[in-house]
Amino acid sequence: KGVIPTRALLLSPPETKIADIMLPHVIAVPADATVLEACEFFVFHRFLAFPVVDAERKLFGAIDVELYTDELRDLNEGGFDHLFQLIGVHLAKAHRPGATAAFRSRFPWLISNMISGILAAMLSGLFKEDLERAVSLALFITVVLALAESVSIQSVSLALQLLHGKLPTWSSIAWKVCREFVVGTLLGATCGTIVGLAALAWLGQLNLTLSIFGGIAASVTAAAVLGVAVPNLLRRLKLDPQVAAGPIVLAMTDLITLLCYFNVARWLMN
Repeated sequence: KGVIPTRALLLSPPETKIADIMLPHVIAVPADATVLEACEFFVFHRFLAFPVVDAERKLFGAIDVELYTDELRDLNEGGFDHLFQLIGVHLAKAHRPGATAAFRSRFPWLISNMISGILAAMLSGLFKEDLERAVSLALFITVVLALAESVSIQSVSLALQLLHGKLPTWSSIAWKVCREFVVGTLLGATCGTIVGLAALAWLGQLNLTLSIFGGIAASVTAAAVLGVAVPNLLRRLKLDPQVAAGPIVLAMTDLITLLCYFNVARWLMN
């Protein structure tokens, strides 16, 4: 029927009827609600406890704020685990004592970064003549790479949070990729415009400005798509995306970024 605030119960005269001091509009949690939905009640209403009722509003039980704090603690621990796995380190392995064990758990994932770095250097060598003709291109390589890598890590993090052990369908993967393509295009165009205008104000070279804009726009868009596609594809193939997604996406992002940047610059310079 209702709920009685503690203050009203303690301050009312003993002869007062309960019906006169109760609040008829009760905020209750449905019995079929999930833990996440129950936690949302604590966030939105700021109460310390809620009654649990069935479809006919009959009392089933109660939940208190400890449920919410326990879930927060579990999510916090899970967040740390995702962070370590994203960079290629299992949190459980990181807690193991001994330098040798730590080395064995962390080094394999650095191999992909070393391979991508060597390939990136070789790739830059293919555009040696373009760099010699326009040395200013080299000044902005770090900016272009940093932007693309940042966007790829953002996309990977969001993708892993949304997966949560679920097996995505091919249609859901396609939808996520299309959505991230639009987001990446907007991010790339905005960042490319800002950096391009800064380069134009500094060096006054229109071709360089257009190269930077095109390179950043293309590479950031590709990085966003990769960041979403790789974790979802790994999960779809029933592989663990937690550890592999970060190093793989970063390695692919570096190579694609340099290809986009140098090819756009070569096309504009010619």
